[in-house]
Amino acid sequence: MESNNTMQASTLLNSKLRQRSGAQSDRTIYRVHRHLRNVNPKAYEPEIIAIGPYHHDNEHLKMMEDYKLHYLKQLLAEKNPPDDVGRYVAALDREEEKARRCYADQPKTLSTAQFIQMLVLDGCFIVQLVRKFDRVKSNLNRVNSWEMNDPIFQMEWMINSLQRDLMLFENQLPFFVLCKLYDLIEAPNQHSRFLFLLRQFFSTLCPGKGCNPKSPVMPADLDKVKHLLDFIHSSWFPPLQRPGKGRVRFIIDSVTRLEEANVKFRIRSEGKTLFDVGFKEGVMTIPPLTIEDRTESFLRNLITYEQYFQQTVVIDYVHFLNCIIDSSMDVEKLSQKGIINNWLGDAHTVAEMVNKLGDSVAGPGNSFFYGEMFEDVQKHCARPMNKWRASMKRRYFSSPWAVISVLVGAVLILTFVQTVFTILQVV
Repeated sequence: MESNNTMQASTLLNSKLRQRSGAQSDRTIYRVHRHLRNVNPKAYEPEIIAIGPYHHDNEHLKMMEDYKLHYLKQLLAEKNPPDDVGRYVAALDREEEKARRCYADQPKTLSTAQFIQMLVLDGCFIVQLVRKFDRVKSNLNRVNSWEMNDPIFQMEWMINSLQRDLMLFENQLPFFVLCKLYDLIEAPNQHSRFLFLLRQFFSTLCPGKGCNPKSPVMPADLDKVKHLLDFIHSSWFPPLQRPGKGRVRFIIDSVTRLEEANVKFRIRSEGKTLFDVGFKEGVMTIPPLTIEDRTESFLRNLITYEQYFQQTVVIDYVHFLNCIIDSSMDVEKLSQKGIINNWLGDAHTVAEMVNKLGDSVAGPGNSFFYGEMFEDVQKHCARPMNKWRASMKRRYFSSPWAVISVLVGAVLILTFVQTVFTILQVV
């Protein structure tokens, strides 16, 4: 006979298992795990606005709650006659349970009413923001006075911070919530326009070529989009992964070392995306990369996304950068060639940032995107002439004093030879 304790424990476990049924597949919005967060916590924390439940109670983000209400009021007033917020609440009330399941860390502290209110306020703010951004950008001389007087558009730093905050890994709403609200605000099934507005809003956040108009994300694919960070990752037009080649060596030397081995670096302005790095006949071509205050946070959140959803496009690119950038000298060399646009100013800061991006990140796998290119680089550097050239440069031209020593030695040798010839002529 089973004891009461055994029966109670079995009942509790069965109840929890029923609650968890299907929960794993529904989860799309997670918290950043501790090992990643500890490398640079600020990279994952919103600066001015909380979206979704994870940062909902952060005191320093409360200022934007008034802006959310203001934007909702404007949005409702735009309609003729003015729209009723009850329409939006009713629509998301039907989606509340589905939306809750998207969060791995269930927002239990929010009641149903509070959770729906959050979805309406946060979602309407995002939709209205990208609509206003388009109007201000496209019709600067014809926008309404209340749009021209909007502090968000009067202060460029606020737009920059909003672009950054709205793509953070933890700062997300389910994408279907945004689409549902856009249907109510504009017209049903006009998602092509919504996707255009989103791409336009985030375009200046990307540190290189991306956000291609022929993005893989099309209206027919919207059911697959998890949230804005997922949308940005897909819209950044990453290349397809190359098939794995078994075990390959995932390391190449830095720019400085590769130049010693007769590798030349050139900017690749015709590349399709930031990831479109090439190597041919001793020349490595790299698309331009802009590094500014938001770049680290942008890349870290995309890396975190890939860690959770088993993709490696950005992870592989960052590993490539970490290989070729070992010091400020490497940054300066790439900057001189126009490959890095360093808006931070300090080359050492850039090198340090790049070298830490891969900390606590699972390394490249057998499908490493640059594996074939790395092998080609290694073969080039292993050629006898290139190995000899690199060895000579490191031994005799690695510092000003080494160069001076070589020159002095050369002068002494030439002087000795000249003396010998003079003696021979006399004899």
